[in-house]
Amino acid sequence: MFDFTARQTEAPDRVASLSPDAQAALAVYPLERTMGYGVNYSDAVELRARVLQGESWQSAAETMAEICQARAATAGTVTQVAYLRRASALVRMAQAMMMEDTDERRTIFARAADLYAQAAELAGDCERVLINTTDKPLAGWMFPAVNEPVAAVIVIGGTEGWAMDFDCLGHALATRGIHALMLDAPGQGETRFTHGHTLSADWRSAFSSAVDYLEDRAKGLPLGIIGNSMGGSLAMAYAAGDPRIRACCNNGGPFAPWMAPTESPYFAKIMAFCGVETAAEATEVLKSVTPKEAGINADYPLLFLHGAEDHLISNPVAQMLYDGTPTEDIRMVTFSDGDHCLYRHRDDRDFLIADWTRARLVGRD
Repeated sequence: MFDFTARQTEAPDRVASLSPDAQAALAVYPLERTMGYGVNYSDAVELRARVLQGESWQSAAETMAEICQARAATAGTVTQVAYLRRASALVRMAQAMMMEDTDERRTIFARAADLYAQAAELAGDCERVLINTTDKPLAGWMFPAVNEPVAAVIVIGGTEGWAMDFDCLGHALATRGIHALMLDAPGQGETRFTHGHTLSADWRSAFSSAVDYLEDRAKGLPLGIIGNSMGGSLAMAYAAGDPRIRACCNNGGPFAPWMAPTESPYFAKIMAFCGVETAAEATEVLKSVTPKEAGINADYPLLFLHGAEDHLISNPVAQMLYDGTPTEDIRMVTFSDGDHCLYRHRDDRDFLIADWTRARLVGRD
């Protein structure tokens, strides 16, 4: 028998009776965003139900991950892969509300990566990679093109939401013949927790090393870069200066990351992302991320995606980025009810990005 906690009504008075930490977790990770980070629908519903019944977010996620692991242990290979990936996503959720990089958080994330690696080895659809830079390494997952490869891209996340979290986009690209390097950029995922590589003003050097790696793997194929949230800002800022990048997509990245309000609780995550102790230091690092600045590759094709209900990037701010982009070869697509990074429309988003990327890099479907 499969036992689940019944879906709970999220009435305001009931939510208000929970601990501040539980209230924050439910607000920061609504159902769509939780699923956007790879959590199975039923697991996302169960996680919220457990929290509404009094469990902590971390404890509920870890307990559910253990259940998925137990089911994987007795399953056939295909089902085992699915349960291991569900377990990995839940373990990643267990650390999602942590603000500081403690040993506990690093251990939790390493467990998530290990589960993901087990699934990858069984499925054979991606491989773990480590890229040397002039500083510390970059970690990531390479999704090789299915059938004949025609192009290759780097995909990065933001302050939150990293390589493993966006693997659905990696699959969408790979099935269209595009090698996809799902990269933990400086400040993200394993690159940060395992290798201590955070975002600094010299981040372009690390990105260049990643492009070097992809260029070597791609063997002459056209290259692109895709960024989600803050990663979209990084992708644009980098694309303008590297002629090897022939297409760029910004999904929800702001035009001026350094203008993020330092008094917001979210800014603590930006400080950890940058590996600094003060908001002023983090702001200085973010000033190096200049998506509106032109460079030697300023004519790159750009796809800019925006959700009209994005609580982080308002419609006027999105329009300001569109109006100030260095390239004239830009297509802006707005989802009328889209949230930040378009988690509510994950499949539509991924199909649009993958199809546009292939068309711009290859010139044909």
